[in-house]
Amino acid sequence: MEKVSHIEGRAIPFGRKNVDTDVIIPARWLKTVSREGLGQGAFETVRAKDPDNVFDSEEFAGAPILVAGDNFGCGSSREHAAWAMLDLGIRAVIAPSFSDIFAGNAFKNGILTVVLPPEQVQRLLEVAKTDPIFIDLESQSVTTPFQDRFTFEIDPFRKHYLLEGLDEVGLTLERDEAISRYEERLAAGRPWLARGTGVAA
Repeated sequence: MEKVSHIEGRAIPFGRKNVDTDVIIPARWLKTVSREGLGQGAFETVRAKDPDNVFDSEEFAGAPILVAGDNFGCGSSREHAAWAMLDLGIRAVIAPSFSDIFAGNAFKNGILTVVLPPEQVQRLLEVAKTDPIFIDLESQSVTTPFQDRFTFEIDPFRKHYLLEGLDEVGLTLERDEAISRYEERLAAGRPWLARGTGVAA
């Protein structure tokens, strides 16, 4: 997984509240187990209803940030929602609040979810229409070219996970020495349990 430290560039000024995962990626796209190509279906219903939507605007093509409204990612627990957003190029979402399940799926897939007060999100929606936004995970701040600076909270574990670009396998490998020492103690103290595990008794 790619490390997440600084994310900067144009931000898609979406702003809609209560966007559920069926809006992010409709159910008909869930038949695939591949993450590739899901960006084509991302926000499909929004695109179909409004030919001038922000997702098909050349101005926001490849934008790494999405600015959204309250309760983003509500609805079903489909991980495809995070996959589709990544395939679209989105690496961070800024909103006043997120569904817990979506936030968890986003985090596990390397998408930073930034929670800010509604008035700050509204300011960023305005800035996003014309100028870039800058997110610094290390300092936990969001800034603009107009001297705006907003700070956000993030769980220390999630911050470490994103800064180091770790996935669940990577987290396990960080504990490789401790796991090896445990296996050695197991083989020495309870050899009957270690048989067949590949650990020499």
